[in-house]
Amino acid sequence: MAGRFVFFGELLLRLSAPGRQMFLQTPGFEVNVGGAEANVAVSLSRFGHDCAMVGTVPDHALGEAAIGELRRQGVGTRAVRRVPGRMGLYFLATGALSRPSEIIYDRVDTAFALADADHYDWAELVKGAERLHLSGVTPAVSETAGRAALAAAKAAVEAGVKVSFDCNYRQKLWEARGTDGRATLLELAGYADLLLGNHRDIALMLQTSFNQSTTEEKFLAAAETAFQAFPRLQRLACTIRSHDSVDCQDLAGQMISRDGALVRTPVRGMSGIVDRIGGGDAFAAGLLHGITTGMDDATALDFAVCAAVLKHSVPGDANLVSVADVQAVMAGGGLDVKR
Repeated sequence: MAGRFVFFGELLLRLSAPGRQMFLQTPGFEVNVGGAEANVAVSLSRFGHDCAMVGTVPDHALGEAAIGELRRQGVGTRAVRRVPGRMGLYFLATGALSRPSEIIYDRVDTAFALADADHYDWAELVKGAERLHLSGVTPAVSETAGRAALAAAKAAVEAGVKVSFDCNYRQKLWEARGTDGRATLLELAGYADLLLGNHRDIALMLQTSFNQSTTEEKFLAAAETAFQAFPRLQRLACTIRSHDSVDCQDLAGQMISRDGALVRTPVRGMSGIVDRIGGGDAFAAGLLHGITTGMDDATALDFAVCAAVLKHSVPGDANLVSVADVQAVMAGGGLDVKR
């Protein structure tokens, strides 16, 4: 059963140093379209859902290219506004071995960041949707973007539309604005029935700390605190990542519901990672697909983790795999060439 999803966020161009090179080691960049919410929209569209993007891009060739890529992936773009201005960019140098990847943002005063929050008719935009998906990246971009996200969440709840919120904390963006964003993130989280975040996100928003000895224990304590703080919240989920190197990592997932039911996935190894950017967005899309199509929580979480694992094999920001691809990983499918 497919769902209808609405997404709000900034469309970006990612400029990547070729291969594993450092910035400007050679004078060239590879270009991909990205953005946290757009990545989730593309993945869910490829899973068969009706997805619509809301946002603002500059009225020139770069904005049109971003819109065109979403259309190519089946995402609706009628609610993406075009105005004079500049395109949001970020630069990526992919790490290797013990050298971590590095990101530089260029998102100040973009067309999206400067767009008046009142330009979005949210009552109309969320009408008929099953879910609105937001992330913590959007309010980090600008104050007006944050106000628009809050207006979207409020309109969705008033219309009986579910809200999912990926905390997606971006320290560099918040520091550039001279704030930690706690108050805005806290308000947005209050509208969500599904929260994607770990104990660090909950600690930041609620100005507390979790000092349990293991990550799993910290997650349980954070969940208890979150369910008390956010009456609408029904599920809290996150990934668990461990690193041997940039190229060799392990991924698992855990989710807890308001009734205390906790599910965790087996750890899945990833060796020879191609591109980890967008892995969290792939996890979010997989989980939303599982929940929307009626999977039980354990199956939905496993689907989400396997989708995220596959994203690490796909260059670019968005996960371009199918439901069948994910199911094959869940079933332990072999690695023989598909003929």
